[in-house]
Amino acid sequence: MDIFDLLAEHDYEDLVFIHDGPTGLKGMVAIHDTTLGPALGGCRMYPYAGEHEAVVDVLRLARGMTYKAAAAGLDLGGGKSVILGDPRTDKSGALFRAFGRRLETLGGNYIAAEDVGTSTDDIAYAELETGHVVGRSREHGGSGDPAPFTALGVMQGIRACLGEVYGTPSAEGRTVAIQGLGHVGYHLCNLLHREGARLIVADVDGAAVARAAHELGATPADPDDIIATECDVFAPCALGAVVHDDSIPRLRCSIIAGSANNVLLEDRHGEALAERGILYAPDYIINAGGLINVAGELGGYDEERVRIRVMGIHDSVQRIIALSKRDSVPPHTAADTLAEERISAALSDGRPGTGPAPGRASRLH
Repeated sequence: MDIFDLLAEHDYEDLVFIHDGPTGLKGMVAIHDTTLGPALGGCRMYPYAGEHEAVVDVLRLARGMTYKAAAAGLDLGGGKSVILGDPRTDKSGALFRAFGRRLETLGGNYIAAEDVGTSTDDIAYAELETGHVVGRSREHGGSGDPAPFTALGVMQGIRACLGEVYGTPSAEGRTVAIQGLGHVGYHLCNLLHREGARLIVADVDGAAVARAAHELGATPADPDDIIATECDVFAPCALGAVVHDDSIPRLRCSIIAGSANNVLLEDRHGEALAERGILYAPDYIINAGGLINVAGELGGYDEERVRIRVMGIHDSVQRIIALSKRDSVPPHTAADTLAEERISAALSDGRPGTGPAPGRASRLH
């Protein structure tokens, strides 16, 4: 499938390639839908195998942000950016300043934040060239690292799922297998540990696994085998697309609920989970805490207000489960319906403060 076919598949508004020779910047910005407001989404830096792989990733992520913002009740659209490169070796302040200059040319139609492979320090460099960033450090007047709020939202979603499956939201005595011990995954481990959960963890970074074992009493697992671990909850907290034809038969859990984006390789895999009786908490519902946190900067940051809204993810997951049962559809379908109805309502009533950017029309499908 060529790039224009990919854009047409879900009617994206824009795909912008960005390049800066002196700094080596190569990347792209995808804007999916701006019906509810400007597109907001993180900037990911990753050593993609090639441009086509990066395009597929940025488009999938941008569309996910549209649904995440809509379902979270935010007046924001969906977008994402990626930079091709190894964040361990290819970063520089000059590169992120060049990225900021390219963002500025988009006129605020896309707002960037940190993501996999980027940090608040990188955003601070971009901010020297543009005001269209959020997720700044506390020292620069921002909300700081969003990972704790993402983890808090995931924890609330897990509690909602536990309540549905086991009759109580408590994680005490439950076995949770966490795939990925990055910023969010480790914060989630801490929250689960405090509540008395038994932890099984895996990561390609052996030091992170050793730390979790030492500090939290977690049991290490092989990264290739954690998805097949017998557990109550499987929490994917690394890269997405881990639920697919080959992995589904290996699952030995009752619940899938984690911070990773695009956990399902294809929508039909959500249906396969439902057929197996595995409750799936849709990724963009349960991992919205980070987005809620950085979006809080746009109206004057209030940490307590953000915390209350993130805690509400528990109720959001409960609503999705109830809608799923009422309509006899998988949870991911129920979540999509909820998000699409909010966007359709905004289009039909033309509320002030919502709607496409000038010259744009929503084409959400």
